[in-house]
Amino acid sequence: MAAERDRLEPGDPGRADAWRRWGPYVAARQWATVREDYSDDGDAWASFTFDQARSRAYRWGEDGLGAVCDVRQNLCLGVALWNGRDPILKERLFGLSGGEGNHGEDVKEHWWHLDATPSHSWLRWRYHYPQTVFPYQDLRDENARRGFDDAEYELVDTGVFADDRYWEVTVDHAKASPEDLCMRITVRNAGPEPDTCHVLPQLWCRNTWSWHTDAEVPELRAVGDDVVVVDHPRLEPYTWTVGPAPDGASPPLLFCDNETNTELLYGTPGTSRYPKDGIDDHVVHGADTVNPGRTGTKAAAWYRLELGPWEQAEVVVRLRRVPSIDPADVEPAPLGDEVSRCFAVRRREADDFYAELTPLDASEDEARVMRQAFAGLIWTKQLYRFDVPRWLDGDAAMPPPPPGHARTRNTDWRHLDTADVLLMPDAWEYPWFATWDLAFHCVAMAHLDAEMAKEQLLLLCREWYMHPNGQLPAYEWNFGDVNPPVHAWAAMRVFEIDGRRDYRFLKRIFHKLLLNFTWWVNQKDAEGNNVFEGGFLGLDNIGPFNRSEPLPIDGVYEQSDGSGWMAMYCLNMLQLSVTLARHDDAYEDVAVKFVEHFALIASAINGLGLWNEEDGFYYDVVRLRDGDVVPLKVRSMVGLIPLFAMAAADADALGELSDLAERTLWFMQHRPEYAGAIGRIVDSPGRDAALLSVVGPERLRRVLAPVLDEAEFLSPYGLRSLSRRHLDQPAVVRIGDVEAVVEYAPAESRSGLFGGNSNWRGPVWFPVNFLVIEALRRYHRVLGDGFTVELPTGSGHQATLVEVADELARRLTALFLEGPDGRRPVFGDVELFQRPGPWHDLIPFHEYFHGDDGAGLGASHQTGWTALVADLITSRRWLVG
Repeated sequence: MAAERDRLEPGDPGRADAWRRWGPYVAARQWATVREDYSDDGDAWASFTFDQARSRAYRWGEDGLGAVCDVRQNLCLGVALWNGRDPILKERLFGLSGGEGNHGEDVKEHWWHLDATPSHSWLRWRYHYPQTVFPYQDLRDENARRGFDDAEYELVDTGVFADDRYWEVTVDHAKASPEDLCMRITVRNAGPEPDTCHVLPQLWCRNTWSWHTDAEVPELRAVGDDVVVVDHPRLEPYTWTVGPAPDGASPPLLFCDNETNTELLYGTPGTSRYPKDGIDDHVVHGADTVNPGRTGTKAAAWYRLELGPWEQAEVVVRLRRVPSIDPADVEPAPLGDEVSRCFAVRRREADDFYAELTPLDASEDEARVMRQAFAGLIWTKQLYRFDVPRWLDGDAAMPPPPPGHARTRNTDWRHLDTADVLLMPDAWEYPWFATWDLAFHCVAMAHLDAEMAKEQLLLLCREWYMHPNGQLPAYEWNFGDVNPPVHAWAAMRVFEIDGRRDYRFLKRIFHKLLLNFTWWVNQKDAEGNNVFEGGFLGLDNIGPFNRSEPLPIDGVYEQSDGSGWMAMYCLNMLQLSVTLARHDDAYEDVAVKFVEHFALIASAINGLGLWNEEDGFYYDVVRLRDGDVVPLKVRSMVGLIPLFAMAAADADALGELSDLAERTLWFMQHRPEYAGAIGRIVDSPGRDAALLSVVGPERLRRVLAPVLDEAEFLSPYGLRSLSRRHLDQPAVVRIGDVEAVVEYAPAESRSGLFGGNSNWRGPVWFPVNFLVIEALRRYHRVLGDGFTVELPTGSGHQATLVEVADELARRLTALFLEGPDGRRPVFGDVELFQRPGPWHDLIPFHEYFHGDDGAGLGASHQTGWTALVADLITSRRWLVG
C-alpha cells in the first residue's frame, strides 16, 4: 500500500498533482450534452447526435474508449476498433437519445471499469465488441416500437453475442512515471472461428483552436515508422512510440485533423482536407482521407490482428515527456521487457493498495465487488470544461448561435466558468456533475484519496460554481434546480474517514456552506414557517405532482423531504461548528444558532401537518390558500428523510463548550415548546449525552414498522423508494377537481413526470438507503441495546438498531454478490451474465435496482453513488457491534 499512498501524500501536494496530471478524464459520451447544444430550442439530443460525432469536432470536451488525457484535456490517448463488418469505426460507445429509448436515454454497449488506483498509476478497462455487424438501427427501431410498459431492448437481446462471437478487449494503462504512460491493448477472440480485429490506438488533440481567431494549432507528426512527436503550445514535448504488430512489422501510421467535416455535414468547404472522420473512412472504406504527409491533430496506428478461437494478441504503445522533439534527438521509447515490468509492478502495487482496504472477514467476491466499485469511481473522473457566458453568446470565430439559444437554459449562471476534473455520476448517461451525487462520490473517494474528496467538495463552493446568492449549481441541464443539501454531511464524513485531522478543510467548507444554508432559508421557505419547498430534490417522479413545476391548484407544496433535509443540514452544520469550536471557541456562537434553528424546523415538521398521527408516518402536504392542509398520503421515501435529521451530542464536547451547554439549557427552559427536539438526555455510561432528532424514540418505532415490513419498504436488497402496499392500494390524491394516482412500480417508470426516464416509485436507490443505515447507527449510539424493533416487522424477532443497519447493509451488498445458487441479483434474468464464464465476474453498478428482485436498472455504470457499496464493505474494517 505504501507506494500508492506515498504518491498521494497530503504533505507533498506537488507530488500528488504530478501523478494526477494524467488520468481517465475522457468522457464516454460528449455528444448530446448541454455544452455541445447550440440549438434554438434547447433539444440537446437532436442538436448533436451520435451519427454526427464521428465527423463533427466537439467544442468543450472529448469522448473515447478506454481513454486517458492530461488534466486540461489537451491531448487524449484511447483506442478505436473495427470488426471488418461495421459501417463505422468503434470510436465511442453507442446509445439511444432521450427521445429514442422507451425509458429515455440508454447506452447499448457492454464495458467495465475493472481496476484503478487513485493516482492513475494503474488502470484496467474491458469491452466486449461483437464480431457481427453492430445492430445500430435494430436497437433504435425496436426501442422506438416499445412503450413505457415494455422492457428495454438491450444489445444482448439482439443475438450478436450468440456462440460467443465477440472480441474481448482489455485496455491497461500503467505509468512508468507521472508523465510516462504505457498502454497495452489485449484482444482475445472469444468466438468459435478465426477472425480479424482491427485495433487502432489513437492519439488526438482536443480542438481548442477552431473557436478562436488567433489560436495556435498543435501538431502531431511522424518521425520514422514508429514514433509520433507532439508539438502542442499548451504542453511540454512528448513522443508516442507504437510497438510492432505480432508479426514484427510496424503498423501504418494514419493522420487526420480533429476538425469538422463541414462538406459532409453542411455542404460547405472545410478548413482541413483530412477532417475528423478521415481515419474512419480510410480504414472502413479505403478512402483517400488520411494525410500522406503524416501530420495532423489526430493520429492512429493501424493493427490487423488475425486470431484463431480463444487466441489473443497484445498491442503496446508508450506516450512520454521528452526533452526535445527535434528529429535528430527523437528515438523510440523502450518497449518490451521494460514496459512489461512496469505493468507487473503497478498491478502488484494496486493489489497491495486494495488489500489494505479489504476487511479481514470479506469474501473473495466482496473484495471483487469493492475493487470494481472503486475502479468505476476513479474511471468516471472527467474534465468539465464549460464557459457559460461564452456558450450563451457564441465564439468569435464562429457564426453566432440562433436567437433562442441564449434563452434555453442557465441564463442566470453567467458566472460559471469551469475547467476542472470532477467526479461524475456516469461517464455515458451522466457525463456532467450532479451536486448531490458528488457528495456521495466524495464519501467513497475519501477511502482512496481523501485529498481529492476534500478538493471536490470545496470546488462546488468556489466562486466559479456557487451562485453569488449562495446556491450550488444542480446539474448542467438546469443549474438552477435544487438538489438535497448533503454537502455538510459529506464534509464531516470525509473529515472522519481522513482521520479527523484536517481542520483547515472544515473551516474552509463551513464558511462557504453558511452562504448556501442562508440561501435555502431565504429561498425555499415560502411561508416563513420553517417548512420547506425545495422542488424535486433529486427524487424525480416520486410524488403525485411534478415538484419542479407549479401546482395545478392554488396552494403551496410543503415537503417532508425538503424539511427533513434542512433539519439534517442544521445538525450537520452544528456538528461541523462543534468540531471546530473544540479547537477555536469563535465557532461556539454559531453552534448555538444551529441548535436553535434545528429546534424550530423540527417543531414545524412535527407540528404543522407533515406528521400524520393516524398513519404514524411523514407525508408531503399541500397548504391551500384558505388555510386547509391536505396530506399527500403516499407512503414513500420522502417520509423517511426526517429520520436523517438526528445527531448524538457528545458529553465531552458539551463539557468543553460550556457556553453552548448553558445557552442550550436556557433555550430549552425559556422555549419549552421547542425543547422536545433537543432535550432527550440519555444518562447511560459510555454513550452519547443527548439525542437531537426530528423523530423521537416512540415515533421512530412507528416509522420503522412499515420500513422493516417486507410487504412495504423492506425488499431482499434494501429499502424500496415506495411502499409495495401501493401495488394493490394505489395512492389516490384528490384536491378539488384535481386527481393524481401513485402506484408501486418496482422497475422502470410508467409515469411521464420529469421526462419519465427515472423512477422513485418502487426501485431501491443506494444514496437514501445509505443515509438510513447511517441514521440507525447514530440512533443506536444513543438508545443502546435496550431499544429494539421487529426485524422484519411481524416476525417476532427483535433486533437492535445497529443490527437493523447491518442487515440493510448486507441486503444492499447482496445486490452484486453471488447467491447460494451462484446468481447475482444485479444481472436479473440475463443468462449470458448469470452463467459461469467470462461475463459473470464483470460487475455493473446501476443507477437503481428492481424493488423485488434486485435487477440493475437505469444508468448501467452509475458508479457515482452506487460506489457506496465499496464504503459499506471497506468500513467493516472498523465498525463494531
